[in-house]
Amino acid sequence: MHRTTQRLELTWYNKDLALIPAKRGRYGYAWVSPNDPRYCETRPLIVTEYVEGRQAEKVDGLFYGDRADLEPQANNLLILGESGDALEALTRIPELRDRYVGKVKLIYIDPPFNTGEMTFGNYEDNLEHSVWLGMMRDRLDHFRRLLRVDGTIWVHLDDTENHRMRLLLDETFGPGNFVAEVVWQKADSTRNDANGISGDHDTILVYRASDRWSPNRLDRTAASNTRFSSPDGDPEPWFDDNPTAPGAKNHQGMVYAIQHPITGELQYPARGRCWWTEQSQILAQMSEYADYELRDIGDETKRADLCDVPTDEVRTGVRAVMLATSLEESQLKAKQRYDRGVWPLIVLRSGGAGGLGRKSYIPSNGLVASTWWDNNLVGHNREAKAEIKALFRDENPFATPKPERLLERIIHIATDPGDIVVDVFAGSGTTAAVAQKMGRQWVTCELIEDTVDRYIKPRLTKVVNGEDPGGITKTPGERIAAANVDLPEGMTPDEAQRFTSLLNKLIKDDDELKKSSVVKDLKARSKTVKTKEAINWRGGGGFHVAHLAPPCFDYDPDLGLVTLTEHVEDFEAFTASVAANLKFRLTPEHRTFHGIQGRMRLFVTRTPLTPEFVAEVASHLEEGEGLTIAATVVLDGAAQALRECARGSRVLHVPHDLFAAAAEREFSL
Repeated sequence: MHRTTQRLELTWYNKDLALIPAKRGRYGYAWVSPNDPRYCETRPLIVTEYVEGRQAEKVDGLFYGDRADLEPQANNLLILGESGDALEALTRIPELRDRYVGKVKLIYIDPPFNTGEMTFGNYEDNLEHSVWLGMMRDRLDHFRRLLRVDGTIWVHLDDTENHRMRLLLDETFGPGNFVAEVVWQKADSTRNDANGISGDHDTILVYRASDRWSPNRLDRTAASNTRFSSPDGDPEPWFDDNPTAPGAKNHQGMVYAIQHPITGELQYPARGRCWWTEQSQILAQMSEYADYELRDIGDETKRADLCDVPTDEVRTGVRAVMLATSLEESQLKAKQRYDRGVWPLIVLRSGGAGGLGRKSYIPSNGLVASTWWDNNLVGHNREAKAEIKALFRDENPFATPKPERLLERIIHIATDPGDIVVDVFAGSGTTAAVAQKMGRQWVTCELIEDTVDRYIKPRLTKVVNGEDPGGITKTPGERIAAANVDLPEGMTPDEAQRFTSLLNKLIKDDDELKKSSVVKDLKARSKTVKTKEAINWRGGGGFHVAHLAPPCFDYDPDLGLVTLTEHVEDFEAFTASVAANLKFRLTPEHRTFHGIQGRMRLFVTRTPLTPEFVAEVASHLEEGEGLTIAATVVLDGAAQALRECARGSRVLHVPHDLFAAAAEREFSL
């Protein structure tokens, strides 16, 4: 018998309805039926211009990072229009659908936080909760279709809607595809004017399309390597790691005693844990200190307790790693080996007489990202505002822009050069700017025309022209230890530089201390230098600027009738709209037909459709082709005439038959 899996679901007022924009260029919406033509209409994109830049040549004497050699991406798209309409175009219009559906590696959105403010600079931020949820639900459905199977979506919010969005994402992508909730420290200081507690962070919800997603690791820095040192003279720095791992119950063969070569004590993993590697490697490592053998010591009761299983269920025959010679002989050999340095992988702690540790070397494959993002590493709101102000002097148009370093980290973790990045709440245009500088393709969309014209397009134009020196265009030099200087374990180069600075302040008026050999030695031990600034972006690439076509159709809910708007007078726009809603690919190169869908041709006309007109149009079909004629006026006999001319063909009246036919096509897909 088929069983229905019950799952938690978020519900809200009018969840079964759809939303349409109530005002052009504003975040205002009205509830309608999902079958309402105003919701179902697919509006084509009209490309108005292409902005192209040129990559600058490298200059001798300057230092360039690896990204400076990436190929600048040229096939990018800036859309003016409502995000829902733009997403429908990307997922439904054949030319766009083929390029983007299932091809997007990263979707990052920073939607209106819905804080309850009437307006937030260039943002509307006062949607009723159910409206906000309906709006986001519709967009998530499109995002799911756009994502590659190994892609991810990152949703940036504060605590107003974060908990509700988590449930929405669970519904759309499945709770098993939740990756993480990243916490970004957006503030660089606590707000004393806050009501209650200062909100110093935002959250970014990360979901994957499937388990095929594999994140990129972060580059290691000098600071991230400070815990690695070499107290034994090992040429490779290491830190003392835990020699055990979780899972004792399922790995009972890895739970056993190791006899210490100096103290003779039996060392076991902690309760619930097991040794981190196979016993043969443990035996080989311990044998560097003394002579060892595997021996049954009858410790099943002890091992059962550590594995949290009854004694009669613990695995038997598991031998301990025991000394093969006397303790005195083992002590002598182990101390000699310890004093020689460059210890084995298993470390004898506390000068040799302590417990067991494990050497963990600096990973060669980078640093795993964590969920806490410190503003020192990825920037804060103040830094983002400074970046915008540097581009647009004497203006402060965005209340909460995002710093380029924040998007740099997201794009680095989630994508590779050449991948497609989508952001349909463009805001100040940071996502597109950073994606361009990192050699990724991008699509971005913004609702407010003034924002596009005054800020986003000029900003992106500066980026492709190489005229944006801020943000991640350059990486400042990193402070590192000077040559032949080994900083103490746990001390970062920045801390060492700070120590030297404070020391100089303390002795600035004391000539004797300035000459002191101790002070000079301290300065030498803490000496640091700064690496060269790296140039990461040299301009280049380009982007198309497009806007959504005006609606050619309207709907009178009182009469239940679809009507034509004045925009049908533009025949090119009208044809594009009909083709988009019927999901035909436009064929402007063809002398007769306006679109194609497999072997089906499309012909659009405002001329009254007579049987004779049908026969004339159908005469241009090739063998095996069918024909769809979309006409605003259909006279008696026209449909029958087409069926007689070409089997499987059809006549559609525009607008009355259009959306029913489009719905049938959507269902069949």
